[in-house]
Amino acid sequence: MYTVGKLSKEFGLSRTTLLYYEEVGLLVPSERSSSNYRLYSDEDRKRLLKICRFRQTGLSLTEINDILDSSDSKLTSMLESRLDNLNKEINTLRNQQNVIISILKNRKLLKKTRYMNRESWTELLETTGLDERARHKWHLEFEKMSAEAHRDFLEQIGFSDAEIKKIKKWVLEYDEK
Repeated sequence: MYTVGKLSKEFGLSRTTLLYYEEVGLLVPSERSSSNYRLYSDEDRKRLLKICRFRQTGLSLTEINDILDSSDSKLTSMLESRLDNLNKEINTLRNQQNVIISILKNRKLLKKTRYMNRESWTELLETTGLDERARHKWHLEFEKMSAEAHRDFLEQIGFSDAEIKKIKKWVLEYDEK
C-alpha cells in the first residue's frame, strides 16, 4: 500500500494534487488506515500512472476521467482529437513565428533565432550534394512515410499551399518517369 506522501514523491506531484484528484473522483484511495490515513493500492498507483500519462498529452482532468474506465475506441478518439488540436495550434504558432521572423529580418536581428527557412533548407540539400533526382527521392520517401508530416514540414519552412501542391505534383509525376 502507498500513502499520499509516497505516491506524491514517486510521481512528483504535490499532496494537494492527490487530494484534489480524490475530490473530483479521479483517484480515490482504496483504503484508510486505522489512523484514517489514505492508502493506495497497486491498482490505484497504476491508475495514477495513467492519469499522469494522459496529463502529459494535455488532456483536461474531465477528459481523463471520461476515458480512464472507457473503451479503447473512446481513448483513441479523444487522443486523435487532441492530436488534431495540437496540429492546429502548431500551425498557428508557425504562422506567428513567420511574422516575427519577417519583422526581425527587416531589422537584421535574426542572428540568434533557431529557424530553418526554405532558402537555407534548399542550400543545405545542395551543399550536401543532393541533385534534383536525390531531392525528388527525399520528397517521395517523405510523402510515402507521411503525406501530412511532409506537408507540415514544407509549411514550416515557408512554402505556400500552391507551392506545396506543385511539389507534391512534381513528386508524383517525376516518379512515373
